Amino acid sequence: MGVFYCQICRQTSFSGKGHGYAKKHQQRLRAVLAAYLEKVEAACKMIRSAEIVKYDFIEHEQNIWCYCCRVEVKKHMSSGNLTVMYGGLLEHLASSEHRKETNRFWWENKAEVKLKQRFLVLPEDYESFKLSVMKALESYEETEDVHIKEVAAHIQKVEQSRLEMVQSVLEPQSEIEASESPSASGVSANSGSDLNFGAKPEDPASIDVHTAPEFDWMEAGQSLTFIGHQEPPVKGNVHSGAIPPWLMQDDGEATESRLQEIGPSFEEFQKQQEKERLRKLPPNRVGANFDHSSQTDEGWLPSFGRVWNNGRRWQSRHQFRRENDEKSVIKRKGEKCWKKGKKSRMDNFS
Repeated sequence: MGVFYCQICRQTSFSGKGHGYAKKHQQRLRAVLAAYLEKVEAACKMIRSAEIVKYDFIEHEQNIWCYCCRVEVKKHMSSGNLTVMYGGLLEHLASSEHRKETNRFWWENKAEVKLKQRFLVLPEDYESFKLSVMKALESYEETEDVHIKEVAAHIQKVEQSRLEMVQSVLEPQSEIEASESPSASGVSANSGSDLNFGAKPEDPASIDVHTAPEFDWMEAGQSLTFIGHQEPPVKGNVHSGAIPPWLMQDDGEATESRLQEIGPSFEEFQKQQEKERLRKLPPNRVGANFDHSSQTDEGWLPSFGRVWNNGRRWQSRHQFRRENDEKSVIKRKGEKCWKKGKKSRMDNFS
């Protein structure tokens, strides 16, 4: 018996194709076919009554795994802005390749023969589905035409109501203007008699606002509210021709305040980061108390001596030699004392 890989159990079997008769394989096969049969039955319901809806990318771009053919199949069939529900799956179930692969799947997995026809769609049924799709398309177009007409009627109704509202607002205003037209013509006639048509027009820029003659609106028959003399601003703004603020020269104080840095500098930030890093290290580590402010020349090279915390490393060598010399002196003194004591004891013994 050869090695056989089961697609249903997703494991390798060393009993060859006899694995299909195993109890565990049959249980797994029934569960897979039951889940796949629900989708196939939902698609077969659309054979006699096809459904056409508006295309939606999220809903209508789904795929279904065909266990018989071992491929992914489009669940729906879309064309432009319309989608035929379960059209892709029905087209696949009615194909000759699917019928061939279904026969092979049933032979390899030893499935029940009675269930095989439920996973196939006959060519006659697929032709009935096509006729149902055509009818559904005609009804969809009629529904869309009715909907478009309703929307157009609603838009016309809204536009008509808007025009009526605008007309109702403008009619009282036109009546008021018609009633005030004689007084307005009299004002224009009186004001025209005082004009000097032979004089040249003055330059608007040369007219002084403070010295210009004031017009008496009460004599002209107009009832307006006097709000006082409007003094022009000192500095002006961009609308009166003044220089924009971003083109004006800054004062010295403003420049100094702008150039003043806010917060610590980058060097101070780096120093603080270094302190925070060193603070996390052990305080009694080797070289923690080293004096970094000590001055050395360029020709100095470290000499390997003892462990040090302060000063230069070559100083530790001299310190080691000095301590070694002191120990040797003490040792020699001790040997001399011991020899003297030994000699005195020998003299007393003799």
